[in-house]
Amino acid sequence: MIKKVLIAEDHESANISVQKTLEVRGIADTDYVYYCDDAITKILLALQQHDPYDLLITDLYFEADARAQKVPDGLSLIPAARKIQPDLKILVFSAESKAAVIEMLFDKLGIDGYVRKARNDAKELNAAMEMIAEHQRYFPRHLTQIIRQKNVYDFTEYDITIISLLADGMRQKDIPDYLQQNNIRPSGLSSIEKRLNTIKEVFEFSKNEQLVAFCKDMGII
Repeated sequence: MIKKVLIAEDHESANISVQKTLEVRGIADTDYVYYCDDAITKILLALQQHDPYDLLITDLYFEADARAQKVPDGLSLIPAARKIQPDLKILVFSAESKAAVIEMLFDKLGIDGYVRKARNDAKELNAAMEMIAEHQRYFPRHLTQIIRQKNVYDFTEYDITIISLLADGMRQKDIPDYLQQNNIRPSGLSSIEKRLNTIKEVFEFSKNEQLVAFCKDMGII
């Protein structure tokens, strides 16, 4: 059960929004900070007073200002907090949408939930806290859909090369020259077009730009 929550968020409006969501859930014992160093201090103090936090809700990115910080952002705060309190539940509330980044948070940092700042995020926060309270992890719906898409197709080194060239601004008609100069085969324009069309068909994209954006979000390129 979640009774005591610490919010680490440097934007006041978002901070207030999270607090209101907690109030609706009947969680009155909440603290909030605008700096990650302050979050570490509060977690330490709560443990010393034998009244630890059940949940930390944190953003990923914090704007730097004149105040120097040992822990500058949420990416640093998560492992630092867990080092102090290994059983602390952690929910990330951020505008970050890249699936590769969100996957890393679950796989490498072991977060308990992720909610993206967007429409209906209050409802998602509520749903996330319900699952975390039941000792379950909360995966955002859009991430589940993207991972399902990713697993449909196995990108080859050749695919990654030509998509990366497009992402760097190279025109499709100029890619054959680059491939020939670097002894990459097949290098013909028709082969490149066929490969790109095959991938776009799998993901139901109509434009190269959509494919490039998807690969960036997935961390493929």
